[in-house]
Amino acid sequence: MTQTKPSSTKPMLSVFALGGVFEVGKNMYVVQYGDDIIVIDCGSKFPDETLFGIDLIIPDITYLQENADRIRALIITHGHEDHIGAIPYVLKQLPMPVYGTPLTLGLIRGKLKEHGINHSNDLHLIEPDTEVQLGKLKLSFFRTNHSIPDCVGLAIHTPEGTVVHTGDFKFDLSPVNRQFPDIHKMARIGEEGVLLLLSESTNAERPGFTPSERLVGERIEEAFQRAKNKIFLTTFASNVNRLQQVVEAAALTNRKLVLLGRSMVNVVKVAKELGYLDLPEGMLIEPKEAANLPRERVAVLCTGSQGEPMAALSRLATSTHPLLAVEPGDTVIFASSPIPGNEKNVSNTLNHLYLLGANVIHGGSSATGMHVSGHGSQEELKLMLTLMKPKFFVPIHGEYRMLHQHRFLAESVGVERENIYILRNGDVLDIQNGQASRSRQVTAGNTLVDGFGIGDVGNIVLRDRKHLSEDGILIVVVTLSSQDNELLSDPDVITRGFVYVRESEGLLGEVGRLVTVTVEELQEAGNEWTWSMLKTKIRDSIGSFLYSKTKRRPMILPIIIEV
Repeated sequence: MTQTKPSSTKPMLSVFALGGVFEVGKNMYVVQYGDDIIVIDCGSKFPDETLFGIDLIIPDITYLQENADRIRALIITHGHEDHIGAIPYVLKQLPMPVYGTPLTLGLIRGKLKEHGINHSNDLHLIEPDTEVQLGKLKLSFFRTNHSIPDCVGLAIHTPEGTVVHTGDFKFDLSPVNRQFPDIHKMARIGEEGVLLLLSESTNAERPGFTPSERLVGERIEEAFQRAKNKIFLTTFASNVNRLQQVVEAAALTNRKLVLLGRSMVNVVKVAKELGYLDLPEGMLIEPKEAANLPRERVAVLCTGSQGEPMAALSRLATSTHPLLAVEPGDTVIFASSPIPGNEKNVSNTLNHLYLLGANVIHGGSSATGMHVSGHGSQEELKLMLTLMKPKFFVPIHGEYRMLHQHRFLAESVGVERENIYILRNGDVLDIQNGQASRSRQVTAGNTLVDGFGIGDVGNIVLRDRKHLSEDGILIVVVTLSSQDNELLSDPDVITRGFVYVRESEGLLGEVGRLVTVTVEELQEAGNEWTWSMLKTKIRDSIGSFLYSKTKRRPMILPIIIEV
C-alpha cells in the first residue's frame, strides 16, 4: 500500500525513483510539490536469464495511476531505451503530456506508431532555452552531451527550492555534432542556488575524464582505410554521432553503405529526416545490391553489438543471414563494449566470426579505441557537483556500488555527508522548510512485459516456467465413465522435456500402471471423492515414483476426461 504523506499546511517537496536506482535501466523519477507531479524519463530494461519468456521490464506505475489527476507532464531527457523504452506501455495505461527534444520526440513518435498509439497532440517540443510552467513548478533546461544527440538536463524551480536532474551526461568539449555542454548555464543555475541535485552515477567508479567521441571517428577512419574486403561495423543504433562518423569513413574510402537490423534502419531514417545524419546521395544501398559490387566497395552497418541472438550480426556470425555473408578476409568492427551481463553472448559472436576467417576489431579493448563511454567519469561527476553546489544530493542511475562511490565523490567536493541520500526505488525524500527526511515509501517495482501482456505475468507463472525449463512436463490423461467413474482405458502418458520417450518406454509404462492403481485405490476406499482429490493423488504418487527413479521433478499435469 502507498503511504500518504504527512499532513501540513505548507506543501511538501517530495522526490523519489520508480526505477533507475540499484539498477542500470528502467529510469523513472518523480518530483512532486503539493498537487503537482513531474515525471522524468520512462525507460525499460531487458530481462535476465531468470525471467523466462519476458520481453521487457518497465517501472511499476501504481503510484502515478493513483495520482493521475496531479501529473502535469512526462519530461524525457534523451532518446535511449532505458529512458524512453516504457513510454508506449505507460501511455496505454496513463495518458499524459510528453516533453522532449527534436530527436527524442522523433524516436518516441516511431515507437508510438509501432504500437498503434495516436498521441501526437500531446508531444511537446523543448529546446535548451525552453521554459515551461506546469502548475507551481517552473522548468528550465540545459544542454548536455552523451552518446546520442539532443540531450538535456533540467532544473525544476519549486517554492521550496530548485531541483536539478542531470540526465545522462559527459563533458565532451569537442563533440562531433557541435552540441557543446552548456557549462555557463549550469554554473548560473548553481549560482542561483540548488536545493537538490539528482546526478547519474554510471561511471562513478572510473577515474579521470571520459575521452571524446571524436577519437572513435579517427580509429574508424583508419580501420576503413586498412580494410581490403567488406566491412561490417556494429554499434548502438542510437549513437547517431558514431553513425555519422561511419558514414564519413565510408565516403572517404568510396564504399556504399548497407543497413541491417530494424532498429538501425529506424534510427537512421529518423535522424536523416530531422537533419542529424548527413548521408551523401546514393550512398545507401539495399543488401541484395551489395552482391553486385566488389567486396572492397561495401560497408555494412548492423545491429548486434551486444551479441543478441536474433540481431543481424549474430545471424551473420552463424551464417544464417538470408542476404549477406561474412567471408574470409572481411573486417568486422565492434564499435561498442559489452553491457554487464552480455559478455557471454558477445564472446560467442566473436568466436563464430573468427571461425569464419574474419578480421575482428573488438571495441571492448582499450587498445582499439573503437569505443568511448557516453557517461562522465569521476572528474566530470565532480565538475557537475561543483557547478551545481547542491545542499542535498541523491545519486541516481546506477547499481548500488556506483551510487556508493558517487557519494564519496560528492563528499570530496564539499557536500555534507548527512545531506547525501542513497535511495532505493520507492524511497521518498521529503523536503520542507529546508529540512530533508526519508521516512516513507511509495509502491515501486518491476512490471513485466510478455508479448501483448503488461504485468499479467507474475511470480507463479515465472516459477512454472522455471520448473518447465529445468525438468520438463509429464501429462497424464485419465478417461473415466460418467456412470460409475470406472477407467475406460489405460491412462495416456505424454512427456516433453523430461525423458526421451523411445528410451524410456518402461518408465512411462510404470507411470501408467501407477495411475491405474491410484484411481482404483481411491474407488475402493468407498468415500466420496472429487476430481481435485484424484488429481492431487496422481500428482503425489507419480512425483514420488519419478523422483526415486530419476531424481527429477517434472511438472505433472493430470487431465481427467469423463465419457
